[in-house]
Amino acid sequence: MSSTRNWLPFGVAQGRLWLRLHRNALSFFGGVPRRIVIDNLKAGIAQACWEDPQPQLAYRECAEHYSFLISPCRPKTPQHKGKVEQGGVHYVKRNFLGGREPTSLLQANQDVRTWCLTTAGQRTHGTTKKCPLAQFENLEKVALQPLPNAPYDLAVWKKAKLHDDCYVVFDNAYYSGPFRLAGEHLLVRGGSREVRLYTSDYQLVATHERAQEPGQRQTHPHHLPPEKVAGVFLTRETCQAAAADIGPATDEVVHTLLADATLERLPMVRRLLAWRERVGDDRLEAACRRALRFGDPSYKTVKGILQQGLESAPDPEPVTEAPAAKAFVRNAVEVFGEKLGGLSWN
Repeated sequence: MSSTRNWLPFGVAQGRLWLRLHRNALSFFGGVPRRIVIDNLKAGIAQACWEDPQPQLAYRECAEHYSFLISPCRPKTPQHKGKVEQGGVHYVKRNFLGGREPTSLLQANQDVRTWCLTTAGQRTHGTTKKCPLAQFENLEKVALQPLPNAPYDLAVWKKAKLHDDCYVVFDNAYYSGPFRLAGEHLLVRGGSREVRLYTSDYQLVATHERAQEPGQRQTHPHHLPPEKVAGVFLTRETCQAAAADIGPATDEVVHTLLADATLERLPMVRRLLAWRERVGDDRLEAACRRALRFGDPSYKTVKGILQQGLESAPDPEPVTEAPAAKAFVRNAVEVFGEKLGGLSWN
């Protein structure tokens, strides 16, 4: 800007703060220049190179959102920075910071904003001999592009491995990704409201709401292998609700299993309810009803009934008491004594 109007926040220009400074600066000026000249700091340029500089992904995204061109200075060529450091930075050090008592960062930013609008903005500039604020309003503001309807959603990009449990770790929280990509490195875009996962060729594979606390897991069931879904989502409460939905016999079997005070039977209940998808509600309910009639409401019994197709079979006939075996009135010696030489029982 030829007006040399200043906007001077204090902070460490790294990552999201670097993007926030851009967002706040464009809001302060009320528009977007067509080109922004920057130094080759890591927050803006991933790889400094005169022939082919590589912007950071988040900074490129910010430039696309506001429709400005990123124009990095040539590496190790300080004269490309113009007067911004020799003039602007030194002027601030001498006239704003000189003799100032230390304050908080928040207070310093409030004070420097007022200083930019009054002292710095309304002075007569040493080089142009013009008032910077008046020059900006008369010549430059009309040339700015309009601001977009919504400000840029501050984002951080990083590379993260999708572990064997189908989660990536980002900002101390866990986000699920498709199990077919387990073991691969994905690109993670963390915005203020959502987190997105991309493949290395920028194919979107997952979108999550951003976790609200450290350690929180954001999971989409279809990201997990089918055999793992039940272990994550079927709790004791959801199992009991599913059993009640199937029928009273299934509900009673599940309640009996979960009531065991010495053995954890939740895995058995999950396996029992998995039969719902294989045989349907009616067959599972009939099998549980049969197991209850026989007094054995165990997973093994219900499974055996279903495997053998016995849930609709009639109950076996009750077993009657067998007649008493016949016995000799006299013992063998008395019966056969004479035959064996005249022996008799005394």
